[in-house]
Amino acid sequence: MIDELLAEAKHKLDAAIEHLKGEFATVRSGRANPAILHRVMVNYYGMPTPLQKLATFSVPEPHQLVVHPFDPQSMHDIEKAIQASDLGINPSNDGVVLRLAFPPLTQERRRDLVKLVHNMAEETRVAARHVRRHTMEDLDALEGELSEDEIRRGQKDLQHQTDEANARIAELVKHKESEMMEV
Repeated sequence: MIDELLAEAKHKLDAAIEHLKGEFATVRSGRANPAILHRVMVNYYGMPTPLQKLATFSVPEPHQLVVHPFDPQSMHDIEKAIQASDLGINPSNDGVVLRLAFPPLTQERRRDLVKLVHNMAEETRVAARHVRRHTMEDLDALEGELSEDEIRRGQKDLQHQTDEANARIAELVKHKESEMMEV
């Protein structure tokens, strides 16, 4: 029973970290990265559609992203959606593809993005604490069925899993921060 609770907690902690990785991919770091466009929704024939379903992306240069729509008719809609997003990038349209030039980030903007990354990481740490708290409550509920030693061992293992998750979060933040502060 304890093993099942710990396995479920581990799965939830891993899912929270994977979500954080996805969130970090959407943060602009000065380099062209197609992942920052994953949140862009295009009004395609009246339906909000994710941009990745309407186009392919390529990165010909470190500071340039090329969006090649499947349907040339959607070019204008994609351009409007990118302009309306909070990316701060103005696409250039040559009739065939959209080119997104990523200007170098200012030091102030880099600091703002680092704060954003730290906030995302803190939200993930809070999620990890919630998983830990709920699993601890479930372990405490087993008090009559299992010995106190087994429950303490389960709590110790759960704390170890939580500490490992927090260490992985810290490592991800450190990596993303160094990537963003790179000039």
